[in-house]
Amino acid sequence: MEKVKISQEKLEELQKELAQLEADRPEIIERVSTARALGDLKENAEYHSARDEQRVNQARVDEVNAILKNYEIVDNSNLSHDVVSLGCTVKLKGSDTKVFTLVSSVESDPLNGKISDESPIGQVLLGKKVGDEIEVGSNKYKITDIS
Repeated sequence: MEKVKISQEKLEELQKELAQLEADRPEIIERVSTARALGDLKENAEYHSARDEQRVNQARVDEVNAILKNYEIVDNSNLSHDVVSLGCTVKLKGSDTKVFTLVSSVESDPLNGKISDESPIGQVLLGKKVGDEIEVGSNKYKITDIS
């Protein structure tokens, strides 16, 4: 199984999230128990809501644990800014200007400019240099900066 590449920041974020998820468990279990005591479970919205929350919590605990058991820290301290690689921030100029940071799929947050190296644009960018031109959909961009 291939290791999940994450930054030190993301590792710390996941560790905090796991601690919070585990701290939330007793409260969720208590809500399930309290709702169960209200009676008929078929029509008990509080019970179903609490059980759904419990399932979501457990699914995320399992997901975070799986990442924390199989990760590799991406060391950005000695990044070459000559070629686009994981951890680089890339500035693209076309009909508009875009700035993306290339991250692993675990850290992907497109709304905040963090795109996965596995995404179509991430794959196009990997290995490119300043001055290279790329095509994203029907848009053409030139790489103007790598940091």
